[in-house]
Amino acid sequence: MDVDLGAVRAFLAVADDRYFGEAADRLRMSQQAVSKRIAALERDLGVRLFTRTARGARLTVDGQAFLPHARDLIRLAERAVGSVQPGRRALRVDVLNRRIGPAGLLRDFHRAHPETDLDVVALVESDAAAAIAAVEAGTIDATFRAVTVPPDQMPPGIRAARVLDDPHQLLTGPAHPLAAARHVTIADLSGLRIWIPGIVPGTEWAAYYDALAATFGLTIERIGPNFGTDHLLDVLADSPTLASLVGQKTRLLWPQSYDLRRIPVLGPTPVYPHFLVWRTDNPHPGLATLRGYIASAPNRHPTTDAWVPAWAAEPAIP
Repeated sequence: MDVDLGAVRAFLAVADDRYFGEAADRLRMSQQAVSKRIAALERDLGVRLFTRTARGARLTVDGQAFLPHARDLIRLAERAVGSVQPGRRALRVDVLNRRIGPAGLLRDFHRAHPETDLDVVALVESDAAAAIAAVEAGTIDATFRAVTVPPDQMPPGIRAARVLDDPHQLLTGPAHPLAAARHVTIADLSGLRIWIPGIVPGTEWAAYYDALAATFGLTIERIGPNFGTDHLLDVLADSPTLASLVGQKTRLLWPQSYDLRRIPVLGPTPVYPHFLVWRTDNPHPGLATLRGYIASAPNRHPTTDAWVPAWAAEPAIP
């Protein structure tokens, strides 16, 4: 059966105050309205909850049995409402991968604003379109993605702003011919075997690397299963021919014996453009705080000699 929570609140008010008039004052309604709510509740339950006396309303045996459960109902309802009120739940943000630049940006944000509760997720099996759909549906509050469509072609109420550029570096083992270089040019990469096994066809990062390879004549291989970053590092450490491309802001750890090298790429520097995507009508105060933090964060676009695909919008304030 359906239980009217307004009637339950009226029942509790009378149970606590004993007088309908005082209960009505507390609930800011008329005494007649309180009486009607309790009468309706008694009809729904099929029992009498109060006996009226000269000293006020007294709970019947059934009323006494119902009382603790009525309190539980109201507490549960208040928790349910509170769980979705802006600021009462954690701000849920997708970063695709917890090693990459946006995850580092969120770590810095958390250090600067520890009062904002964060739920950091990585929707690794979904491309930008699926992540944007999750923002639109309210499954997440925001996502960091490379957005391949113009901002004015986003779904209604969805905004995307390019907020973080991550310069690429060449990652090699100690036996690679370029291992001793302090930096390389994009032209130096022509003819190299660049291995990035995590490229998934049809995703925004596939679109990025396809554009990079086509523009500069690079050979970017995605062959073989993707066993994760640790396997990539294992292979590069022992290879005199394979190299990879990684973001400068990507956190990587490896054993000292690997002696891997991260070499800046110049002339121009390819940068991966991360966009923040959010709903403009999202009232969560943490989202406004995050956007304000990003707008004032330093080094979000660290190089002026940057290459991005033609589809990447200009940097913007979120």
